[in-house]
Amino acid sequence: MILTPGGLESLRSQLIVSCQAYPGEPMRDPRTTGQVAASAVIGGAAAVRVQGLADVQHTRAAVEVPVIGLWKDGHDGVFITPTLRHALAVANAGAHIVAVDGTRRGRPDGLSLAQTVAGIHAQSHALVMADCGSLADAEAAVEAGADLIGTTLAGYTGERPKTQGPDLELLEQIASAGLGRPLIAEGRIHTPDQARQALDAGAFAVVVGTAITHPATVTGWFAAALRS
Repeated sequence: MILTPGGLESLRSQLIVSCQAYPGEPMRDPRTTGQVAASAVIGGAAAVRVQGLADVQHTRAAVEVPVIGLWKDGHDGVFITPTLRHALAVANAGAHIVAVDGTRRGRPDGLSLAQTVAGIHAQSHALVMADCGSLADAEAAVEAGADLIGTTLAGYTGERPKTQGPDLELLEQIASAGLGRPLIAEGRIHTPDQARQALDAGAFAVVVGTAITHPATVTGWFAAALRS
């Protein structure tokens, strides 16, 4: 399946589930990622988002919905699919959409975001999702040719405060700007009500990760509530 910009319409008002585990955790296994992704699809996920080349490969084999792939390399600065090399590897692993750092910060390989997006489009069939942290990032990412805009990095780049839940104000700002690209809400969406609020704020689709696919964190929420 090759996903075209027009094919993104199937994601409108839908749930995308991020299936990721942190290094060292028992669930940090590509086979487990694929199984979790398949379970999310049974529950109604219209697409899934996964990290790591093997995870993308296993997930592609496990589901028939669009796979958003990324490669985290590092922990600070630009580390979400930071270079064109990373992005092409993710695309070659089978991702329909490659998620990249979509901020205005310098990239490790010295390429601009526009050059990175152009390289992905020229050398693969994948679309590009720009993970942004501000309205200015989103505007620049659209100018660079990104196919989707995400609020993934809101609160993590120093341009905006880190909100307790989703950054609804940023969603409203980007939606009001009329940038002409699907706006994906992502980041700190932990309840169904928050997911609905994100959609109402102007999101095209909503990504939920931790609250669905990270049992260690969710268990901690419940355990903390019982201790309080």
